[in-house]
Amino acid sequence: MTEALTRAAWLRNEIERHNHAYYVQDAPQTSDAQYDLLMRELQALEASSPELITPESPTQRVGATPLAAFGSVTHAVPMLSLGNAFEPEDVIAFDKRVADTLKAAGKLSGNQQVDYFCELKLDGLAINLRYERGALVQAATRGDGQTGEDVTSNIRTIKSIPLRLTGEPHEIPEVLEVRGEVFMNLADFASLNEAQRARGEKIFVNPRNAAAGSLRQLDPRITAQRPLRFFAYGWGDVGGLQLGQHSDMLDWMARLGLPVNVTQHVVAQGAADLLRYYEQVGARRASLPYDIDGVVYKVNGLEAQRMLGFVARAPRFAIAHKFAAQEAFTTLLDIEVQVGRTGAITPVARLAPVFVGGVTVTNATLHNEDEIRRKDVRVGDTVIVRRAGDVIPEVVGPVLEKRPAFAPQFVMVTACPVCGSAIERLEDEAIARCTGGLFCAAQRKQSLIHAAGRKALDIEGLGEKLVEQLVDRARIHSLADIFTLQASELAGFERMGQKSADNLIAAIQQAKQPPLGRLIFALGIRHVGETTARDLALHFGSIESVMAASVDALLGVNDVGPVVAGSLARFFAETHNQEIVHALRAQGVEPQAEVAARSAGLSGKTFVLTGTLPVWSREEASSLIVAAGGKVTSSVSRKTSFVVAGVDAGSKLEKARELGVAVLDEDGLRALLAQA
Repeated sequence: MTEALTRAAWLRNEIERHNHAYYVQDAPQTSDAQYDLLMRELQALEASSPELITPESPTQRVGATPLAAFGSVTHAVPMLSLGNAFEPEDVIAFDKRVADTLKAAGKLSGNQQVDYFCELKLDGLAINLRYERGALVQAATRGDGQTGEDVTSNIRTIKSIPLRLTGEPHEIPEVLEVRGEVFMNLADFASLNEAQRARGEKIFVNPRNAAAGSLRQLDPRITAQRPLRFFAYGWGDVGGLQLGQHSDMLDWMARLGLPVNVTQHVVAQGAADLLRYYEQVGARRASLPYDIDGVVYKVNGLEAQRMLGFVARAPRFAIAHKFAAQEAFTTLLDIEVQVGRTGAITPVARLAPVFVGGVTVTNATLHNEDEIRRKDVRVGDTVIVRRAGDVIPEVVGPVLEKRPAFAPQFVMVTACPVCGSAIERLEDEAIARCTGGLFCAAQRKQSLIHAAGRKALDIEGLGEKLVEQLVDRARIHSLADIFTLQASELAGFERMGQKSADNLIAAIQQAKQPPLGRLIFALGIRHVGETTARDLALHFGSIESVMAASVDALLGVNDVGPVVAGSLARFFAETHNQEIVHALRAQGVEPQAEVAARSAGLSGKTFVLTGTLPVWSREEASSLIVAAGGKVTSSVSRKTSFVVAGVDAGSKLEKARELGVAVLDEDGLRALLAQA
């Protein structure tokens, strides 16, 4: 047994040494075949003598039993976000603030410049690793900075992360929390997508989404198959260690076997050096093996960091200098117009496919006629397309020197391309609209799709394709017609078997008793969102009372101003809209009175939801917030109390951080609701 124990220990150390060389140093020291032989020998030893298995054995990286859900972890030291710099002036101002503070404290003298540690800002997922007595015991996502998700089982599958720290025993602290980024190399990302495509599975849009999605799998065995990597860039809780510089700390972490991006780190002095580093990194950004979205500057002296401290949710001693939005050139093939639910005519640029900002872009909104005139974009132009992070692609403008001869200016259509009705544009609006109303098939289709949506009547199975068929066949003309559908006729539609038809009819029947607010929202009244619809329902108590309300009465509703009140009054003044409500009643649709919030604990608090939550849908989370007295809106502003962010949260999360709005994950929201 002693011989087997010794051999197993040697095999574990040898395999982890090769893992470090391959995944951290990019310098493999053995062939794949030899590595596999070592792994198979260790697996055989542990299979014959299970008592030899240790938690840090490389055989334990394959993934454990699937989880039912992620648990929550409260960070011993908060994981704060960084403030952002976008222009050189922002960096100069940051350096001045730091220097002035340190000089006032006597830590910097005369013309002495601040020492900074500069590093790449990897585009991945922030993670906290907790080691106790050298062994990895826990891993958690950033979450809201205070509480994150427990992803220990998944982190253990990443071969670049040591399950046990190496180095001199006296250098290993009792507790060490390592902060870093989980990411995916571009080449590994391409190989993953190729394999996904071959299996007919989901194709990831970019490495960051692939990394985030892989790490948040409830089945660690799936994570184990994904080519994830890790770089450490900081620390949280650490016991009994005294070092003078940030760079010293990272060198020490590297000696412990932790992956540190040492080849890309630079120590600089003053703003001029910081800007020089930014330009140098930008010049070689395209040649890096992974995606980055900027660089990070940190005051190098740890004592200076402690003295500078924190403001709100960000450190005063560090800042992220973000790269400008990514741009690419492509050809504007055509400008088409789309007709929306309210008749809005939106010009859309049809583009030759171009890869920019992590995705292939083929379409981009041009907003309205004035915007096209301002940018002077024409069919046939070579145009600049911009996409930053997760925002909607934007046509920046044309490359005039490449404009073909006789490229015509865009002329807004005067008749609706769907129904032929006249198009009008009011003097005080930028948007042109089709005047056809529900006579227009496009508006009718969009109105019905809206009404069937989750936030409205929630008729599962009544999707865009089926609505198009029903309208094109003249089977339904209004919302009330949905409730006359029969399973026998639906079974004959494309992609509709008998079971699907039966399920849809069941969903339609269930929708006959919607909350009043959802019915009001389903009507698609201009300027009336789901929150306003619920406020109207709570105030008036019945659809008949809303229909009969005067403008003055409508103005008495919470957050209803003249624009919304006028829109409501005009809508219900139309005979055909009144007839739709009466027809719904005739088909047995009985809206249920809204119940006031069960708690006022979140009264006065405004929430914005973004990304995919792990357990709740956005609708479920919204309902719980509203039930606790809170309000849910769609856009982030300084008045927003909390942004609830899930996986793939995009521009709303970025804006929240820029404005200093508090960010919660689902666990954070649960905790807040529990206190309400």
